[in-house]
Amino acid sequence: MINNTNLSPQLQDIADSLAETAKDAGLDCFTTIFEMVDYKQLNEVAAYAGFPTRYPHWRWGMEYERLSKTYTYGLSVIYEMVINNDPCYAYLLRSNSLVFQKTVIAHVYGHCDFFKNNYWFSKTNRKMLDKMANHATIVRKLIDEVGHDEVENFIDICLSLENLIDVHSPFQATHTKLSQEEKERLGNKPVSKISSKSYMDTYVNPDEYLEAQREKIKADAQKQAKFPEHPRLDVLKFLMEFAPISTWQRKILNIIRDEAYYFAPQGQTKVINEGWATYWHSKMMTKLAPLEVSEIVDYCDHYAGVVASHGGQLNPYRLGVELLRHVEDRWNKGRFGIDYLHCEDPRDRENWDTQAGLGLEKIFEVRRIHNDLTFIDEFLDEDFCHKTKMFIYDFDPRTGKYVIASRDFNQIKQQLLQQLTNFGNPRIRVEDGNFRNRGELLMKHLHENTDLKHEFTLETLKNLYSIWKRPVHLKTVVENVKRRICFDGHNHSIEKI
Repeated sequence: MINNTNLSPQLQDIADSLAETAKDAGLDCFTTIFEMVDYKQLNEVAAYAGFPTRYPHWRWGMEYERLSKTYTYGLSVIYEMVINNDPCYAYLLRSNSLVFQKTVIAHVYGHCDFFKNNYWFSKTNRKMLDKMANHATIVRKLIDEVGHDEVENFIDICLSLENLIDVHSPFQATHTKLSQEEKERLGNKPVSKISSKSYMDTYVNPDEYLEAQREKIKADAQKQAKFPEHPRLDVLKFLMEFAPISTWQRKILNIIRDEAYYFAPQGQTKVINEGWATYWHSKMMTKLAPLEVSEIVDYCDHYAGVVASHGGQLNPYRLGVELLRHVEDRWNKGRFGIDYLHCEDPRDRENWDTQAGLGLEKIFEVRRIHNDLTFIDEFLDEDFCHKTKMFIYDFDPRTGKYVIASRDFNQIKQQLLQQLTNFGNPRIRVEDGNFRNRGELLMKHLHENTDLKHEFTLETLKNLYSIWKRPVHLKTVVENVKRRICFDGHNHSIEKI
């Protein structure tokens, strides 16, 4: 079903026709609402991450200025935007030519199908458009009650910590907590009595003495109890539950965390999501609903720009669509299973074709269950690496140029997976909320061969202190040496562990 507010009759017919084409091809989309906007309006929406209403903050204006300048200087153009919502909203750039509009509409249907059917989006709020508007209302009300500067400064602090979440927690089963009675029963230890004759026991070990011993045991147990019981990657939730902050601050922290979890699947599936949309717009424009002869050159020019390599950057469109086509080709030719995996003759592997014809079915399965990490880990093989001429480049200080450093498949795949893990952000978890028995916060950086950026680390610890109100410590590795970086509210310090 297609809704629109201002599409021309011609574009409406094209959108309806492509919707039917997508449905016949097996795509299953939310109701899609198209909005036609000019480049200024599109930049405004893009600055708000696709949502027309967000809470007031200076960063939206900064992002709008950046987008406007890159458009003015011809550095980038946003052809469309589509958001994960039910119904799905898509924004089309009014200045696009007709062939671009066709391509973009087909691309939107690919995204919409992915949003609806991919497992990693299954836990997201499908009414996030309304939720964002509610968040904006809450923040504006808090600004009126507390003050603009105080609210905005606290939002700045929360935004610097927004990546400290556990992206897998929405998919983990919640563990049933023990009741207070069970905790007491499991925690109770027998009280040691003073040895005495049986007839003297009530005098030597009176009830008052036994009760005092029990209280001492409980107090000792509380001191020794680990808090939290298990390390927690969702730092924001831990701060919401235990940090000594006011009610309005807890509301804002909850808003930042809620939106961080909404956007997390988009970071987890950037490659496969863009690859899926590019695959289907390409297929629709060339096979399922082919363009007019006069439009082919313009389409090819546009498509070449979409999948072009850019120096120093990973192009998710290109990697995603080429890897999907590689998977489709493998399963069409039966290049899977024990026999194929054990085949070591390059010539036999190149000519392997059992006419299995399972490619389309397989890529729909890939769309349903994979994110970028599992997609690349599962299907990026040595054959694909050599076919697409992948390599690792590095800066050569002698020539002052970037040069090819390695073509080794294992190194290429490892670096790519490392680059995509947790969106390239460090993974930090809470280890102890009562460190040194002084209410201090101890966290640990899960070091994965990449040191933290020192200046970012210091500022982040300072912001954590402003929420926790007690000294904050972070265990990490600096140049292969275990260190603990601390901030006590006044000064930073680094200790060797």
